[in-house]
Amino acid sequence: MRRLPALSAMKVFEVVGQTRSFTRAGELLNLTQSAVSRQVRNLEDQLGEQLVIRRHHHLELTPSGAELLAALQQAFHQVELTVRNIREKSNLRRLRINVPPTFAKRWLLPRLARLRAFLPDIDLSITTEPEDRLAERGMLDCAIRFGDGEWSGLRSERLFTEHHIAVCAPALLEAVPSDTPIDLSCFTFLHVLASVDQRYLTWHRWLDAAGLGETDTAGGLEFDLLDLVIEAACNGLGLAVADRFMVASLMHEGKLVQVLDVEVEGHESYWLVTRPDGPVSAHVSALRTWLHSELHPQDRLQSHATA
Repeated sequence: MRRLPALSAMKVFEVVGQTRSFTRAGELLNLTQSAVSRQVRNLEDQLGEQLVIRRHHHLELTPSGAELLAALQQAFHQVELTVRNIREKSNLRRLRINVPPTFAKRWLLPRLARLRAFLPDIDLSITTEPEDRLAERGMLDCAIRFGDGEWSGLRSERLFTEHHIAVCAPALLEAVPSDTPIDLSCFTFLHVLASVDQRYLTWHRWLDAAGLGETDTAGGLEFDLLDLVIEAACNGLGLAVADRFMVASLMHEGKLVQVLDVEVEGHESYWLVTRPDGPVSAHVSALRTWLHSELHPQDRLQSHATA
């Protein structure tokens, strides 16, 4: 028999180590703050070693605590992967992917019929959690993330970089005389929030590229999702800067029109992200092939022409 502390105490300590908070760990584990603290204290007593330094507003790990946390994370991750593999033996058709909400609605859903036709033997599970926790969750096969591609412990493959254009509902431009330059200051600007009190800089960069850097953008409407900004633009509430990929279908349907012939390459991209633990599965490999065919249709046409 292995002489180990209680598994429940080690699991509680792992969550405490990740969150650096008894309160937050209790919320995640559905335990009281005092119960979490007691579990960690019992674990320290069994090991005869302090694991956590209790500060007034936060926790810090001792060197022993950090060492134990790393070992537990590795061990629990391996157990989760093993459990997943056992479960998946009875469901080899399922592909689980997490994607950003706007990407899901504006890019993926309009193409979902084509994806299902390309992968007829695969059942899809699509989630849109803001934090997919791909590195820790064995049940997730892959994710599409938006950012700079630098995620520790994960493999990332660039899908496409944003190309920002300004758009609005056609009715907003109908009131502008065709023989006069457009004055953007007469319109409401629609902004995407990067945080509660900070906007993304997409409008500033687009206006600079358009030679309109002095335009006042202090006012306007703010939303925490790009999808809401796009929806607001469709409803004639103002001007939006959005990635061309995300609004292409709306422009084709006549719900949005481009404002000025200005396009700015964004600083971040969409990426296909996978775990580095072993080869990419056949399902993920097939998804990657489909994504490439959708994003680079000219390559697909060339391959058919030479076949």
